Amino acid sequence: MILLIVKIILNHILGYVKIKVESVFIERFINICISKRIFIWDIQREKSSIMYANIGIKDFKRLKNVAKKTKSKVSIEGKYGIPFLLHRYRKRKNFFILCSIILISLVAMSRFVWNIEIEGLQTIPKEEFMQELNDYGLKIGTRKSLIDSNSIINKMRLTRDDISWMGIDIKGTNIIIKIKEKEKAPIVINKSDYCNIVSNKTGLITKINVQDGTKAVEIGDMVKEGDVLVLGLLEGKFSGETRYVHAIADVEAKVWYSKKEKFYYNQDIRKETGQIENKYSIKFNNFKINFTKTLSKFQNYDTICKSKKILLFPNFYLPIEIVKKTNIEYKKISKTFTEEELIEIATEKLEIEIEAEIENKDNIINKQINVDKQEEYVEVEIIYEVIEKIGIEEKIIL
Repeated sequence: MILLIVKIILNHILGYVKIKVESVFIERFINICISKRIFIWDIQREKSSIMYANIGIKDFKRLKNVAKKTKSKVSIEGKYGIPFLLHRYRKRKNFFILCSIILISLVAMSRFVWNIEIEGLQTIPKEEFMQELNDYGLKIGTRKSLIDSNSIINKMRLTRDDISWMGIDIKGTNIIIKIKEKEKAPIVINKSDYCNIVSNKTGLITKINVQDGTKAVEIGDMVKEGDVLVLGLLEGKFSGETRYVHAIADVEAKVWYSKKEKFYYNQDIRKETGQIENKYSIKFNNFKINFTKTLSKFQNYDTICKSKKILLFPNFYLPIEIVKKTNIEYKKISKTFTEEELIEIATEKLEIEIEAEIENKDNIINKQINVDKQEEYVEVEIIYEVIEKIGIEEKIIL
């Protein structure tokens, strides 16, 4: 819908004509226009063989082949938009003054930034990144001549340790910022360094196979995070001397994942009614004009906002933004669940949450569900038993 409004606005600026199409193949005429991406709007039918519609000047020139294929007669009923207005009033002084003002305004606006695109963000929040750019002088409405790209890049890289590369490209009134986030390198201990192997999880040892070093735990031992599993040292059988080594071992343990939550019998649930309302507004930089009342006719509703900046030419954005706000009505309904329904809902919810934390679901060996039934609620606890490899290297400081 927003794209449709933008196209119509652009056609008003660039010029459009109202056409009359006479043909026995009106539907085919429309379908070919759609397939060839010829944009027509405000279609009105008169009888079964006559149609009126609006079409942009550029697209009108492409209608010749469509008319030929469908054996249609196309005629112009009216011409509208700025180009035709200019032609109509070309002899009028005031009109030329107005055109001059528009042209000067476009030239003036071309000296400022009206849109910022950021590419490459994955873990860094966009709002946080944009705020830092604003702090360093790069924001919507900034004069392009005042933007020092190198200075901004250097400041961002000095203050952020999660960026490995950043580039700023100014095109028209649009700025494209490309970044590459820095991957956190795992702590790697050189093979020549002495190290222990310590537990990175709490669990019950089920397997320990030591290639180098000395076992500090046995099968069946409970360990917690930080406990030493394998010592990075060896004691000579005959000499009794102790020497340090880089411990190497394959250790597995039974690890537990659990979630517990209360689920009440009586709940207020939300149910969409299927009723929606769309509200449109237009923003000129920070100034906003609403086309409809801002207050919703719904009592309870969710709101989805979408906006589209007007692009006059490639990379030439205007400080004009079409905003569409969609309100989706819902009703609060009181519902009483049965015990079986609650347990099913709770089990499904908790299983999804727990399994999202488990890397390999094939290693799950057992699942236990505990239910505590109370007068007002049911408390459900789910415990997963998983066999996992544990242990990380920890350098020995001598």
